[in-house]
Amino acid sequence: MSDELSYLSAARYGKDKVRVFRVVREGTWHHIVEYNVQALLEGDIETSYTEADNSVVVATDSIKNITYYMAKVSPHVLNPERFALHLGTHLVSKYSHIHKAFVTVEQLRWSRIPVPGDQGTTEHPHSFIRDGDEKRIVKVEIDASKGKDKITAKVTSGISDLLVLKTTESAFSGFVRDKYTTLKEVDDRILSTSIDLTYTFSPIDIPKPADADVEQFDVPSEIAPGSVWDTSVAASARKVTLETFASDNSASVQATLYRMARLILTQNPGVQTVSYALPNKHYIPVDMSYLGVENLVPSQAEVFMPVAAPSGLITATVSRK
Repeated sequence: MSDELSYLSAARYGKDKVRVFRVVREGTWHHIVEYNVQALLEGDIETSYTEADNSVVVATDSIKNITYYMAKVSPHVLNPERFALHLGTHLVSKYSHIHKAFVTVEQLRWSRIPVPGDQGTTEHPHSFIRDGDEKRIVKVEIDASKGKDKITAKVTSGISDLLVLKTTESAFSGFVRDKYTTLKEVDDRILSTSIDLTYTFSPIDIPKPADADVEQFDVPSEIAPGSVWDTSVAASARKVTLETFASDNSASVQATLYRMARLILTQNPGVQTVSYALPNKHYIPVDMSYLGVENLVPSQAEVFMPVAAPSGLITATVSRK
């Protein structure tokens, strides 16, 4: 194809699925994190595509090695937002022709093992259990396109694969009925979903690293509550999600979703939007009427058949005015 008919309109590359496990030791008390990291770069890299010029390419293997190195030296490694910001800031600061970095950190959930002690059950200082499939997700865009001394960042955080279920206080009725409708209205049902939550923070300015190796990364001395620097936001958003799901007498997944999102915005002033994706995990009562056994009336339904597909999917974004 002639160059007159085409041009390179977008280009981004980097390393995906960099698996990082880090131990931070405070005497006999140890902390751990396990991350899956993706780090992608944008900048003056067009000629690597259009002219086979590799002189502008920071090798993806180097990006992997930088990720491991920053996991070793960063004082922020235990917090995925701060670690992603640190890694992305270093990448755009180190290479003059790289103007943007896109870092995604997926944190696997590890919890301390409870053990008996002199004062009752306590958390073990260095033994952990993989606590389900839930993951904490952080996506960071570091933008140095206006200059290495004018770096800005956008941060989106959240949760994925948080599987929840309640056996009552969930209904679904009053929906559109027409010739295609076979679903029966119910005033009580099992409600289960695998929660995907994302929330975006207000954009922030990032100071230029002051050291020669551009490895320094400073956190503000004053932390605004509910901002991207506030390390309590993740736990707060998770708590709101679980408590609202459990306590809401749900008229629909949509209504419960909206209540969860509004509470996260209320409690975290630095959060601008909250999005949920809630796929239904269906549990269908088994019809035992052929045996003379009632198992379809909600108050007597006790045996269910889990159904993986097809499933409903409810999504929404709630934004701050």
